Amino acid sequence: MKKLTFASVGVAALLASGFALAQDDATLTIVPEHEKVIRNYVVQEHVQPVDVDGNFIVGGTVPDTVELSAVPEQIYTTAPEVKKYRYFYWNNRIVFVDPDSRRIVDVVN
Repeated sequence: MKKLTFASVGVAALLASGFALAQDDATLTIVPEHEKVIRNYVVQEHVQPVDVDGNFIVGGTVPDTVELSAVPEQIYTTAPEVKKYRYFYWNNRIVFVDPDSRRIVDVVN
């Protein structure tokens, strides 16, 4: 019985850790200092906003009609957490998107 209990606990721990890893890929947390760098880049480089109707929130998906841009080196050298994502500028917000699933992982106001 003890072996079964330990095995159950091990499987539960493995599943829980896998679930946590899966959730980490679904969202992005950008620290406030990095948000400032990102906003400054958008302003200084005159990034053009995307003209599309919708309400883009974390967890939502972005239509295929929205062109996603690679994160420029000027941003990811300071904020490396955003390097693997794509972004677009919309409604005075920078929307970060997982390029594989087109799911929104963070929105910088």
